Amino acid sequence: MSRLAGFPISQKWPAQNPDILQLYSFPTPNGVKVSIALEEMGIPYEAHKVTLSDADVKSPEFLSLNPNNKIPAIVDPNGSDGVAIGLFESGAILIYLAEKSGKLIGKTATDKAKIIQWLMFQMGGLGPMFGQLGFFYKFAGSEIKDPRPRDRYIGEAKRLLSVLEQEMDGKDWIAGDYSIADIAIAPWLRSLDFYGARDVLGWENHPNLVAYLDRFLARPAVQTGLVTPPRD
Repeated sequence: MSRLAGFPISQKWPAQNPDILQLYSFPTPNGVKVSIALEEMGIPYEAHKVTLSDADVKSPEFLSLNPNNKIPAIVDPNGSDGVAIGLFESGAILIYLAEKSGKLIGKTATDKAKIIQWLMFQMGGLGPMFGQLGFFYKFAGSEIKDPRPRDRYIGEAKRLLSVLEQEMDGKDWIAGDYSIADIAIAPWLRSLDFYGARDVLGWENHPNLVAYLDRFLARPAVQTGLVTPPRD
């Protein structure tokens, strides 16, 4: 019997190869974190497109894996303890994959702590604040006449960019060697272009971050992960 048999999500998104890791995702900033990590780590996986529609993320099958109805999520039939495991939350998945593979999480306990520190910076700050910026600057929230919500998130996004710009001075990667922290942070920096917010945030006034994002996007594994699974 397949190790995926206990996961109802595999009924809606059947696995062609149930012996490898199954990724359920969509190419958003959070979604591509996991596909990029899998590509960088060389972990065999099968990607399933889960759209952001209620028909997908609020389906009983998807909710059985992630009750919070957000992508990405994974099922690893070859879990670290020898049993199949399902996981949601992109940060938790990145840590799991890095610890399982022994890659992109540093060489020492101190390295790991620093990497997770910056991963949490993205999870608790950069992602939520940039996401709200997108809502109030580009999407439905932009129709609200009261400027205070928009101005709040513009101001906070500028502050977070300033933190990163200073931290990246003289560095190639956020926590020493390339790591899951970079895989978490850089896609959210890239999202500013999608939100049309680069100019209002003064993106070009952050030369360290401009170079950092270019460096990240030039990686072959990143280029593949950014379009996995494909939108169409």
